[in-house]
Amino acid sequence: MRRFLRHSSNLPVELRPRRHSASANQRLDNISLGGAACHSSHPLAQGTAVTLHIPLLGEQAAYPGQVTWCTKQANSYLLGLTFSEHAPELRAHMVEEVCHLEQYRHHREQQAGQPLPLELIAEEWREQRLTVFFRERGGRLIE
Repeated sequence: MRRFLRHSSNLPVELRPRRHSASANQRLDNISLGGAACHSSHPLAQGTAVTLHIPLLGEQAAYPGQVTWCTKQANSYLLGLTFSEHAPELRAHMVEEVCHLEQYRHHREQQAGQPLPLELIAEEWREQRLTVFFRERGGRLIE
């Protein structure tokens, strides 16, 4: 039985092996408090230290972990990642943000009656969240 509930997602991600440049063309498959699975065009060895970056959540959305497993699929590899044990509150926040963005995406696509560009959805969602953030603080930036 799994220790953490997994949440499906198809957001684009970058896996950044800590000693190499970022790998492009990866998509999140699912995410939980303990780790994530993502599709990649190339394999990574078990134990490889990586940083999972979710560009649509902003530049700060980068989380350390390591490759736990790698499985060859028809046209890609499915990589299993385990997040580092430190900063569990950051992991919880990341999973929450991914879930909220996916919910907003489904809502907007239902409204439009068609798939919408993910970058557009993410931008709308970030603007909406900033508006709520500033409204809750009396319309001014708190430093």
